[in-house]
Amino acid sequence: MRQILAAAVLLLSGVLYAQQGSLPMPAPRPKQYVTFQADPQELKTGKREVVELRFRVADGYHVNSHTPKSELLIPTALKLEDAAGVKVSSAEYPAGKLYSFSFNPSEKLDVYTSDFIVKLPVVAQAGAHMVTGTLHYQACDNAACYPPRNLPVRIAVTAK
Repeated sequence: MRQILAAAVLLLSGVLYAQQGSLPMPAPRPKQYVTFQADPQELKTGKREVVELRFRVADGYHVNSHTPKSELLIPTALKLEDAAGVKVSSAEYPAGKLYSFSFNPSEKLDVYTSDFIVKLPVVAQAGAHMVTGTLHYQACDNAACYPPRNLPVRIAVTAK
């Protein structure tokens, strides 16, 4: 009986040790590090107006600003396709925030975190239009940078 009890205690302690010794699971990475909030835009026909495009960087990540501090970094850039009835001027990017990270504490990088807004000057003819394009960015966390991605952007514009 003592031998069975000792074997059971030994087996149970091995199971408990195995559970305590397992490696912590890394947090799952989001499918998209940046999301776009697509609000329909109502504009005055033929008048230059500025449309605000709202982006959000996932918690725990950052993306390089449009003007990163190093030419080796991939800038965030919005590329739009031509749309009939809509004239779009060059996008106006916000200033980034200066941060230093643990992988290089002596250098400050110019990045976007949380929410950022890209302003887009637009002149539209009367009617409903769809402006499409992509936001090209590279997301990083405190330990690594991930392959660049393209986020589809669709902007519904109605000019009256």
